[in-house]
Parts: sequence; structure tokens; C-alpha cells
Amino acid sequence: MSRHNVAAVVKIIICGGDEAGRGAVIGPLVLSLVAVKKEHQRKLSEIGVRDSKMLSAKKRKSLYGKISKIAIDIKVDRITPDEINDAMRNHISLNELEAAHFARLFDMMQSEISEIYLDSPDVIAEKFGIRFNMSSSKPTKITGIRASLPKGIKATKVIAEHKADSKYPVVSAASIIAKVSRDADIEKLKRELKIDIGSGYPSDAKTIEAIRQDYKQGRLNPHIRRYWSTIGRIKQTTLDKFGIPIKDNA
Repeated sequence: MSRHNVAAVVKIIICGGDEAGRGAVIGPLVLSLVAVKKEHQRKLSEIGVRDSKMLSAKKRKSLYGKISKIAIDIKVDRITPDEINDAMRNHISLNELEAAHFARLFDMMQSEISEIYLDSPDVIAEKFGIRFNMSSSKPTKITGIRASLPKGIKATKVIAEHKADSKYPVVSAASIIAKVSRDADIEKLKRELKIDIGSGYPSDAKTIEAIRQDYKQGRLNPHIRRYWSTIGRIKQTTLDKFGIPIKDNA
């Protein structure tokens, strides 16, 4: 077999990472990594994979199963409201927390990943890649930054970009997996608490009303991100309007 043919059969695996629930006031921040053979990005595009925000809930659920069949590996992780609250209390940014969780998921992958694409929440996109690099125990490299690695060690290239979920199908796939997983978490929470919390986002009137109405009973307390400015406004409005004492353990 010629050198050209040997190179042709080398399996190049790429990975994409995205989250769902970053701006929510109720429920977890869900992260997902999806790994595929590089040539299979085309298959993701062909089945209609795109940024999850541009798809209906029904379409996302349909694609979830199809992505699972194409992917070599899928990892999902959840950052709970308690962990987010604790991080905020200790002046750890959500970006730092998210990068560390992505790195933990990446370290769990068995396949040798050539490139990992991350949807960056940092103002300077590359900074998120650096946070990820520092948290991962695997050899990784960032374009433009020299890394001192032992000779012969292959490093995964880290690409952190804004709007990566609309640029790279593998990141779009991760955004769909994360969104479907978080939606399932929210539906489960509704059933367990028997409270219609809507989507869990501050733009959702059902979410805000559920928090207001639940202040007396406090059933939502373990699921609320207490350091969000929205929560402070709800507290003040509730106190002013109803005179309800608010138990806050934060």
C-alpha cells in the first residue's frame, strides 16, 4: 500500500461543544460534546443539523436520534444551579466554570480527537479556548500560542469561536443534544414539583410568575440561580407588592 493510500485510511475525528441554558434563571446549564469522523460533518448537514435555536422542538428531537447514529461519541454534562451559585459566591465566572466542565467531558473521551470546536461565550473568543486548554489533562494546542509538548505527542487543536454553532455542523449537533437534554430536564422538574416553570428563562412570563408565586413555599429554591440580576428584581417586586418574607440561603 502506498503512502498516499495509508494516509487516506487514517481516521480523523473532530469534536464540537456547545451548551443550553446559559441565560436561564431556573434549571441546569447543560453541556454537550459530539465527536464524529471529519468526513461525516457532511452527513450532519445533510440531515438538517443547524444551530438548535433555529429549529423547532419537534425537529430537534428528531435530529437527536439521527446525530446519535452518526456520532462516534457523545458526552453530556450538567452544571447545577447550586454549583453556579457557589461559583458566583466565590467570584468564579460562568465562563471559567463552563470551560472546566467542557474540559472534563473532553478528558472522558476515548477517541483520539484531532480538532475540537467550541462555541465561545468569552468576549475575546480565544480566551475560552485558553481556559479549556488549562483545565484539560490531555495535550491540546491553540493556534498562535506555542505549547511545549514532548516530542512525538499529538495534541488536539482547540478552536474557540463566537457563533461556532452556526459555522460548524459538529458544534450545531452538540447544541441540539444539549438543548434536547435540557428541555427534558425542565419537563421532568415540572412534573416533580407540579409547577409550570415555562422554559426557565427570564424572558418567559411563566417562569417569572412561577418564581413569584413559589416564594412562600420555596420549592423552587434549589433550582434557582440566585446571583442573576433577574432574581434580585423579582425579590424586590415581590416584597414591595405582597410583603412576603423571602428565605435566601445564598
